[in-house]
Amino acid sequence: MKVLMAEVNFSEGTDLDVIEAVKDALLSVENIDVLDINSDKDHNRSVFTYKGSPEDVLEATKRLSKKAVELIDMTKHKGSHPRMGAVDVVPFIPVKNISTEEAVEIAKQYGKFMGDLGVPIYYYEDAASSPERKSLPKIRKGQYEALEEKMKDDFWKPDEGPFKFNPKSGATVTGARFPLVAFNINLDTTDLEIGKKIVKSVREATGGYKYVRAIALDIPEKKQVQVSMNLTNYEKSPIHRVFETIKSEAGRYNVNIVNAELVGPVPVYAMVELLQFYIKLTEEFSAEQFYM
Repeated sequence: MKVLMAEVNFSEGTDLDVIEAVKDALLSVENIDVLDINSDKDHNRSVFTYKGSPEDVLEATKRLSKKAVELIDMTKHKGSHPRMGAVDVVPFIPVKNISTEEAVEIAKQYGKFMGDLGVPIYYYEDAASSPERKSLPKIRKGQYEALEEKMKDDFWKPDEGPFKFNPKSGATVTGARFPLVAFNINLDTTDLEIGKKIVKSVREATGGYKYVRAIALDIPEKKQVQVSMNLTNYEKSPIHRVFETIKSEAGRYNVNIVNAELVGPVPVYAMVELLQFYIKLTEEFSAEQFYM
């Protein structure tokens, strides 16, 4: 059986009625295995992660997205996490017996569906239509607030949907990619500038680790600064290496790590190396020893 995973990020993390309505739309498709539902009030963002057959995952994602587009108004949205659309980013991830090419085809079917709803669509990662569109941060630069001006430039003509700013829904990025690890570290400081300095030590774009995307976010409700990261290849830039670097850099500013968060499902193979590093498991330990 072919298994595909979707990880839908949409711009609502506070209105429980909206989140429940979107969840109900997802669950209206049978045979969907929901792996994780995460809603963050500070980010004002939710991430729904689920898997199933490619056909079921595509249908569930269509229904979920249609409901989100119907209920979310980006003209009223505020949140600490970068975003540019009601349905912000939708990666499809091959899990079992499915190729990257098949996942890209699912992403493109989904993109056409969203384009028909009037939402500008950009393909990224393995579905990117050009090298300039492979990176999510590059597509999302300036966020929703910059989108109206960007769409006056032919360079930003969408891959699907209207070449016209949609103030209510913004734009959506979709594609296929290697499984990433969404990893946040919360620091006991309110100084965002310290957070930005720490980010520079790990973020690929500023000379840190390859395959690490990172930003510093102010979390006023917790009186903390968060280093929010996507590890886009946990094999080449593993969790423990990034964590230890942030811990060391934070110490330079007399700042401590309060806690860390893994957002959404984590590939089991990423945890093997973590355990081997921290509790010195032998190399004979394997992912097959995990069970639920």
